[in-house]
Amino acid sequence: MSRRNIELLLLIIASPIVIVLFSMMVVTGGQELSVNTLGVPLGIFGAFVVAHLAVRKLAPAADPAILPIAFALSGIGIAFVTRIVPDLAVRQVMWLFAGIVVMILVLAFVRNLDKLANYKYTLMIAGILLLLSPMLPVIGYESGGGQLWLQVGSFKFQPGELAKILIVFFIAAYLAANREMLSVFTWKVGPVHLPSLPTLLPLIIMWALAFVVVVLEKDLGLALVLFSVFVIMLYVATGKKMYLVVSIALAAIAAVALYGMMGHVRTRVSIWLDPFAAAQGGGFQLVQSLFSLADGDLFGTGIGRGMGGGPVDAGGIPVAESDFIFPVIAEETGLMGAAGVLLLYLCFAIRGVVTAARAKSDVSSFTAVGLTSIIVLQAFIIVGGVTRLIPLTGITLPFVSQGGSSLIASFMIVGFLLRCGDEGTGVDSEIQRTGAIGVHGADSVLGRVALGKRLTGAMLMYSLLFAVLVANLTYIMIIKAPEYQNMPSNNHTIAREAKMERGTISTEDGVVLARSVRQDDGTYKREYPAGTLAAHIVGYSSQKFGTAGIEAAYNDTLRGQQNFASFTDVVNSLAGIQTKGNDVTLSIDSRIQESAQAALEGQVGACVVMDPETGAVLGMASSPTFNAADYEALLSQSADSNSSELYNRATQALYAPGSTFKMVSLAAALQDGVAMPTTEYDAPGEMEIGNAPVTNVKKRDYGRITLEQATWYSSNTVFGQVGVQIGADLLVQMAMNFGFNETIKFDLPLAMSLMPDPDEMTEWETAWAACGEPVGEHESPAGPQATVLEMCMVGSAIANEGALMQPYLVDGVYNANGERSFSAAPVKLKQAIDKETAARVMTVLEGVVTEGTGTRAAIEGVKVAGKTGTSERGDGDTDSWFVGMAPAEDPKVVVAINLERAESGSGAAAAHDVLKTALEVVGAL
Repeated sequence: MSRRNIELLLLIIASPIVIVLFSMMVVTGGQELSVNTLGVPLGIFGAFVVAHLAVRKLAPAADPAILPIAFALSGIGIAFVTRIVPDLAVRQVMWLFAGIVVMILVLAFVRNLDKLANYKYTLMIAGILLLLSPMLPVIGYESGGGQLWLQVGSFKFQPGELAKILIVFFIAAYLAANREMLSVFTWKVGPVHLPSLPTLLPLIIMWALAFVVVVLEKDLGLALVLFSVFVIMLYVATGKKMYLVVSIALAAIAAVALYGMMGHVRTRVSIWLDPFAAAQGGGFQLVQSLFSLADGDLFGTGIGRGMGGGPVDAGGIPVAESDFIFPVIAEETGLMGAAGVLLLYLCFAIRGVVTAARAKSDVSSFTAVGLTSIIVLQAFIIVGGVTRLIPLTGITLPFVSQGGSSLIASFMIVGFLLRCGDEGTGVDSEIQRTGAIGVHGADSVLGRVALGKRLTGAMLMYSLLFAVLVANLTYIMIIKAPEYQNMPSNNHTIAREAKMERGTISTEDGVVLARSVRQDDGTYKREYPAGTLAAHIVGYSSQKFGTAGIEAAYNDTLRGQQNFASFTDVVNSLAGIQTKGNDVTLSIDSRIQESAQAALEGQVGACVVMDPETGAVLGMASSPTFNAADYEALLSQSADSNSSELYNRATQALYAPGSTFKMVSLAAALQDGVAMPTTEYDAPGEMEIGNAPVTNVKKRDYGRITLEQATWYSSNTVFGQVGVQIGADLLVQMAMNFGFNETIKFDLPLAMSLMPDPDEMTEWETAWAACGEPVGEHESPAGPQATVLEMCMVGSAIANEGALMQPYLVDGVYNANGERSFSAAPVKLKQAIDKETAARVMTVLEGVVTEGTGTRAAIEGVKVAGKTGTSERGDGDTDSWFVGMAPAEDPKVVVAINLERAESGSGAAAAHDVLKTALEVVGAL
């Protein structure tokens, strides 16, 4: 295919990008797709077809990809300008048409770029005058903190856009004429050759010009582009890396000087370092940009559904259509779309470099490099600024941002690049020609190869710039996004959550615990109709305080952004179509939950009920509790979190488990053959172990009893002896078998239950640890310390033939149509003890309820196994524990309860009703 046919094909391929963008905006706006509603994209495509026909006539050998890339970028720009500021869209389309006309005029009237070299100083003077013209009185116009505009009546123009192009022409012509002089370093300092002062003079002049632009016009972006473009062109022309070193040094000097001289520069730097410190002031735009990017995620919110392009009071970015149009694109098209836009700029850079490599003369080649660099650097600087990669500077995104000056200049650049490409005849032909007419080094085969290498270096630099941009975008939109979205000041999240109907949270038996109720203004309010029922489990969802509990753990699911039940759900999410969130069904039963909460009434403590075979949590209560409707008032108080009603003692509080830990010690002794249930021990009221006393409760003397009886009566002196026989290593290992010292995955935050480092445990500490009392003082934590959930897991593993199951609270997830997307499945964490040991431990624990300290937990007609516990608090008070399993022959429920500062045995009494209710619910009573 010819170059022009390829160009036409690429235009046709690019057209769906523009048309689909407009189509999605039409659909989002509630209109029907028709020729009328899609007139703008069709008109733009028609204009580019006309441009293509002009290129076919005026520059038939030009690069075939540059015009289609410009079409795709400008089409995207028009689409999003229409989305953000519809009132300016028609004007932007007119500017686009004017830009295409200017491009055609460039091709028509500029037939030989080398002839422009004869007017290089005229072009330089004109460029500088244009650059400084905004400083003129009357017609000079300041906007956005910079003196950048000329205004005559209602007409405004940014002369710096045209000045850049003229200055590039001057630099290209100057470098072509003085390339050899600039490549020879005559000043020798030791072994190093440096450029002489006359050689450095152009670099110093460009540095000074950029410095002046910043000082007089406060235009950091334009100054940075001018200086950087010159440095790139100088390197491509000479290949001297020393110029890069000197340029970096000059840039550093200028940065320090400007930072010290200008408050404007200091403000930009401080906002870059910490935009959130000035979130309601100078950093507002950047903060809103970051919030928009964070909302974009991988696939975006959907075209027309982002907040960055909306009103400022609803999360919009001020003047988003100009400097900050890229965050709007990223928010609505996601990381994939934003990276695609950057890829288009990279493709433009590649084609610009290819054009420079094909150019038949140095002037054309250097011009192509300079003009390409303008587009590439502007894109990098503005995208880097709005994504907080570099300090923000006020320049436009070429082809995309709203503004006539920028659009006209961008299409002038396209026209000149097409002319540069049309003048080229291909590398092979040039090598054949230059061998005959070689006069300058760069006109020889060797010089052309050297130029190619330097152009390759420039291309690698462009690629690196865009790779850094994509990496930074990925960091913000994927890694950093949750942090930004959870900031209390993120008005995006607040506004979006208010309009979102979260799914319900309900119990396994259908009691609704949380729901969203539509208000008159179209927003939704979260309500908790069950009051105190399962309040610690459900948590809360607040625009002011964030989320907690299941509301936090399943936040994305409840918002409909996770756990999809159908392909339609996936498509709706990717398209940003908001639907009702998914409903979450908990494994708890309201009757068991009410019984657990009733058992704790008037007490401080916690209760957990589990199905030992599956790990399902059937009830979980913490006292004191709270009415979920009052959570905001509680959160506003400055109470200590450990004494707050909001504190979940079932999962977050670590207690000394007392004699309930003897279940672990007994399992270790039986499994490793240390003792049998019938093994006899002396059980005095007090005895010395490890040169320190171990005592029974109230120093009661049991005489000589078996290990089984010691478990029934909870004899510390016996279990202290057993602990020493087991040894610290084996005791800690058995505790770890049951989940101690392990981060266990759970739907709510769960504190790790602790055991000490066995190498640090003394004999006396080992004895007390076997009794469930932490007494050690060393680098590792004293132990055992356990949550109520952990002790319920210990009981469940023993009741489940030694298998420890993964605990869970969520039984299922359903979409708005009732389709189930998730069902909990039992997951075995580990085999804590073997089946035979578990059976022997269960037999011993039955005696605790029938013969020993747990008789208050007995239920008529059902065999109950269990273990009581009384743990010392260190202030003279005790906590009362009970862990019970029933029916003992085939346990269906396990209950663990702890009452703070309660008398011995009260835990077993409180657990009685909970066990009975749970057995009735599961049909075992």
